[in-house]
Amino acid sequence: MGVDNVVYVGRKEVMTYVLAVVTQINEGSEEVILKARGRAISRAVDTAEIVKNRFLPDLKILDIETDTEKIEDEDGTSNVSTISITLGKGK
Repeated sequence: MGVDNVVYVGRKEVMTYVLAVVTQINEGSEEVILKARGRAISRAVDTAEIVKNRFLPDLKILDIETDTEKIEDEDGTSNVSTISITLGKGK
């Protein structure tokens, strides 16, 4: 499993990420991992739900992992929540 099947969710429109996931699956990936942190987490969840419900109904959420990353900036250290949602066809 390479890095090609990871979609990093950021500030773009949800449909941009939906298209990226659908493209990955159509090109033969068995599973796609959506990764997001901070405010983009809800966008990642929306992406997973739209892909599952509208475009690829045979796709399942295989795994969800949450974590906290420490980010250092001028103001010191802050914690940022992260999520990884693994979508796949299931066995």
